[in-house]
Amino acid sequence: MSAPTEQHCWLLKSKPEKAIQPDTFEYVTRPLPELKDGEVLVQVKYISNDPAQRGWMQKDADPKRLYAPPMNEGEIVRAYGLGTVLKSKSDKVKEGQYWYGPYGWTDYSVIPADKLLAPAVDLPGMEAASLSVLGMVSVTAYQGVFEVLDIKKEHTVVVSGAAGAVGSCVVQLAKNVIGAKRVVGIAGGKEKCDWVKKLGADECIDYKEADWREQLKQALPEDCDRYYENVGGDIFNEMLGRMKRYGKIGVCGMIATYNDRDNAKYNNFFEVISNRLTIEGFIVIDMMLQGKYQTAVENLGKWIKEGKITTDDKEYIVSAPISKCPEVWQKLFSGQNRGKLITKVEN
Repeated sequence: MSAPTEQHCWLLKSKPEKAIQPDTFEYVTRPLPELKDGEVLVQVKYISNDPAQRGWMQKDADPKRLYAPPMNEGEIVRAYGLGTVLKSKSDKVKEGQYWYGPYGWTDYSVIPADKLLAPAVDLPGMEAASLSVLGMVSVTAYQGVFEVLDIKKEHTVVVSGAAGAVGSCVVQLAKNVIGAKRVVGIAGGKEKCDWVKKLGADECIDYKEADWREQLKQALPEDCDRYYENVGGDIFNEMLGRMKRYGKIGVCGMIATYNDRDNAKYNNFFEVISNRLTIEGFIVIDMMLQGKYQTAVENLGKWIKEGKITTDDKEYIVSAPISKCPEVWQKLFSGQNRGKLITKVEN
């Protein structure tokens, strides 16, 4: 098989302010650059879909306030993925190896070998473990549970976005690994809530139900010690009034506000003062910088082997050509996925 000479990819054409528009991205076909010393040519097999990508492309975002450099108009839309090395001009990476790296929305990528993150991890029965149960999403869950919230057996824990890639892992860590007294998930739809309870949650609140606030109140007769926040908006506002005195909130994401900042209005914030709450935001990059990432992966792998973390339904894989990347990614914001949303690239 001859090496490819061109790539099909998506560029960021116009930075969005609110909802993604038809002209936000541009699909192009262009020649692949010639391979230089220290570079590799990768065929992208799987692409990770993450809410964080929305923040990287936000219009008028102040780069000094971001945890990662913003995307620039005209560059390939940034995304992590898994791919096979077709050609290598690096002593560190061999042809035929399977690597996790920042390839973006493209079918082929020419990239410096030192930008590849790690060899992909293989788990029986899973197509893309390095993007799901042993990837950044699970390490993010681990970070919030152990490093930020310090969840204990005596705690009542609430997890929003509990059917998502991060939230579903948080539920299992809190209940099945730590043995927290009570774990309550929040998710959208009966099917998702049933799945969250199957993972170990004592209760799951369907926020699509008209009386979800009352259901949440009933599910927390003693209020909440630790809240793992993935969603923001009305759910965050309601949870401020459901926290115990000296409770802790770990803020991982606020997906409800990414496309509409009007959802980021809170009238319950005095609860932070009156109940002496601690709110801490966190980013998984810190686990890398602090040298804790690999330890987290090793512990997660051990708990998977022990059956404390299930791999069932942890990957929501959508097979699609590169031309459908934006369409698959936007499933995140309509709540269509259960577990980690991954694009399997059709070539």
